[in-house]
Amino acid sequence: MTQLFTPVTLPNGVVLPNRMCKAAMEENLAEQPGQLPGAALHNLYRSWAAGGAGLILTGNVMVDPAAMTGPGGVVLQASTFDDANARKAFEALAQAGTSGKGKFVMQISHPGRQVYSSLYKGKGGTPAVAPSDTQVEIKGLKGMFAAARALTVPEIKTLVARFADTAGAAQACGFDGVQIHAAHGYLLSQFLSPLVNKREDEYGGSLENRARFIMEIIDAVRAKTGKDFIVGIKLNSSDFQRGGFDTDDARAVVDMLNSKPVDFIEFSGGSYESAAMAGHSADGRVSRIAERELYFAEFVEDLAKTAKAIVMVTGGVTQRETAQYALSIDGVDMVGIARAMAANPNIPKDWKAGEKLVTQVPLSNLKNPAFNSLVGMSMTKAQMRAASQGKAVPASPNGILATLKGQVEKAKQTKRYKAWLER
Repeated sequence: MTQLFTPVTLPNGVVLPNRMCKAAMEENLAEQPGQLPGAALHNLYRSWAAGGAGLILTGNVMVDPAAMTGPGGVVLQASTFDDANARKAFEALAQAGTSGKGKFVMQISHPGRQVYSSLYKGKGGTPAVAPSDTQVEIKGLKGMFAAARALTVPEIKTLVARFADTAGAAQACGFDGVQIHAAHGYLLSQFLSPLVNKREDEYGGSLENRARFIMEIIDAVRAKTGKDFIVGIKLNSSDFQRGGFDTDDARAVVDMLNSKPVDFIEFSGGSYESAAMAGHSADGRVSRIAERELYFAEFVEDLAKTAKAIVMVTGGVTQRETAQYALSIDGVDMVGIARAMAANPNIPKDWKAGEKLVTQVPLSNLKNPAFNSLVGMSMTKAQMRAASQGKAVPASPNGILATLKGQVEKAKQTKRYKAWLER
């Protein structure tokens, strides 16, 4: 049987302490003005580091202050370290995430058109951008997302530089690497999608053109960072939307990545419109198999064989048996655990000791998939918020109450964020 806790050596020679890989959720816990990581985030990542994970991935760290997944997100750009206190905040975060024996990798991202309209409307709002003029459409949540305009080629080049600047800053403040987020319907994933990318220039049309943005970012990040710095990428195995980016497309992109200096690839799936990462998809494929966990496994088996880089798979893992199965897949080297770690930050140590082999995560049973995903995520965020405050993690937070509290907090964060951005 494949061993769950054995070292993995990345192509650049960096050794991950064990094959258990922890991927953090998006926390929206930036409690300090200026979209900086504060004590809450430091405490949260310190608790996960103490739990024994071999690799910790942060939630989204944004490369552009005018493009946020949420008003409580964290921003890191070239000018951030002009402020000594801002640098200290990120250095403290790096120290917290590396306080265990594992590596700490910053996930760097741009949401593209997946920007809430509340951030777009009114004074100090931010315009949404995308490969083409489009808008996110989710049944039952009309108007939640801003209409997006198409990026110009000079703006794309500027964003390439932004990703590289954020990676360089991450290395400077003590992170072990970065993961470029090209999944879940965020901007880089939007460029890959034929449903969203309707461009007719060098960044649209063929899959090679649609992947050009990502390849340029990888090259720019590598040029900005040291040879021992970890560079990974998060890629959809499929968008799970009819006519969208599919597994054949993912295989072709992996072939392109094989010629790039990428250390690891994490495979996931879906977007805000097709929430496969939460166990639901527009085409129904993920929804039918979510009950057995690891719902991207069957889509990844072939992709893992194609990839030359280290492969990580994720998707609703709550049991050690499931993690063990994931690592038995030919070509898979790491398994990602997010929601279960929110419920029990000590999973790696527990599983290594043969204890608490199954983790119960709070679930919502609403009929509407979009609302179901929103409430379920709110419950998980309630658990992370408790851990960030040094409190006992609730086993089953009240979903409706957690969602309402989250919306109230989001309104406060939106006001603070717009004021900061205007300044």
